[in-house]
Amino acid sequence: MAKLIQRPKGTQDVIPSTAYKWHTVEHIVSDAAARFGFKEIRTPVFEDTGLYVRSVGDTSDVVTKEMYTVSSKGDATFTLRPEGTAGAVRAMLENGVMNEGFPQKIYYIMACYRHEKPQAGRLREFHQFGIEMFGTQSPYADAEIILLAKSVLDDCGLKNIELNLNSIGCPECRAKYHAALKEYFASKKDELCDTCLERLDKNPMRILDCKSPICSKIAEGAPKILDYLCEDCANHFESLKKILTSYGIEYKINPKIVRGLDYYTRTVFEFVSTDIGAQGTVCGGGRYDGLVSELGGQPTPALGFGMGLERLILTMEKQGCDFIAPKTCDIYLVSMGADAQAKCAALAASLREEGYSAEFDLVGRGLKPQMRYADKIGAKFVCVLGSSELETGNVKIKNMRTGEQTDATLAKFNESFEALYINEVLAIDNDLAGDIASLL
Repeated sequence: MAKLIQRPKGTQDVIPSTAYKWHTVEHIVSDAAARFGFKEIRTPVFEDTGLYVRSVGDTSDVVTKEMYTVSSKGDATFTLRPEGTAGAVRAMLENGVMNEGFPQKIYYIMACYRHEKPQAGRLREFHQFGIEMFGTQSPYADAEIILLAKSVLDDCGLKNIELNLNSIGCPECRAKYHAALKEYFASKKDELCDTCLERLDKNPMRILDCKSPICSKIAEGAPKILDYLCEDCANHFESLKKILTSYGIEYKINPKIVRGLDYYTRTVFEFVSTDIGAQGTVCGGGRYDGLVSELGGQPTPALGFGMGLERLILTMEKQGCDFIAPKTCDIYLVSMGADAQAKCAALAASLREEGYSAEFDLVGRGLKPQMRYADKIGAKFVCVLGSSELETGNVKIKNMRTGEQTDATLAKFNESFEALYINEVLAIDNDLAGDIASLL
């Protein structure tokens, strides 16, 4: 027997028994985005490598350590997207969407790729819900995206999620801050890890985000960016805090938040949970007012966030949140004999046209194995057809939850089943009954 080929390290399969969890979060995030006026965008899974070097920054861990880059025929190199913002900005510019009036508001649900050590909530292939807003400097826009992220987390039923907030200023005030950081860390350079020694000259703010216990301890005594903000950045941050307070959104000022990508400016934030271990950030984002011009567009303020769906699902599981129940078979039509199988096939086709999930035997099982299979797939109802039922035109529909059987005729089978189905839904959840009945 040939050796079984396994999935690549750092990836996971979404099999039918767990897909409903993904359906739940995908529905929640897309519904929340629509309520806030965001429209979907879809971009290629790979982009020109230069896009990420220019946007993410050549000193970031993403560019220096984590990108999956391949060469095509000729001299071009392409990279599997490590994040969604750069590709979204490129698409908005290339397709002229920036010319259609501001603010532009988009969202995406996509797979991203980073070569890093796999662990709980952190994979090499991971999925993100992201939103981007272009064309506004207002702190109300900052509050808007934070409120959208919070709405998603609330709709998922999550508890004990903390909003961490910071401002990393603009290029003007950040230059002064970089100088202060260099002076501070230079006095500690003998204790820094090799990676942080490289960061010291190129981008000392990245040292604040180092996961090394020694570097983290050193960073605790480093100068704070909030002490170096220019007047405009400081006023923007104060306005944002007042707006969040007026919304009743609690937050914690965390000067250590710098985000992992170099394009961020001013507002940066994270929603953090303690329920999924060290990788507790379930959402992170902020402003990137210089990115659009960096990628060839007109200077345009912009902001957004990314939310890892694997981490979101993991946190929901840890907290015992509810997921949308997986769709199961509405009715399984049990057949005994070739003629009965043909009739079952016809009934199934008719029921499916009316929106029901209907199945019948495709394997050639006997009566009892078919009944066991119907139970295994969670069929709500079962109907047995044999020569007697075909001859008389009379059948019984069994409610698999209660065991009750209801008489019906083959001539008006769909009408009888519809009535039973609505009653079943009413018995389980009165709130859903009206919605389902309106769809039937």
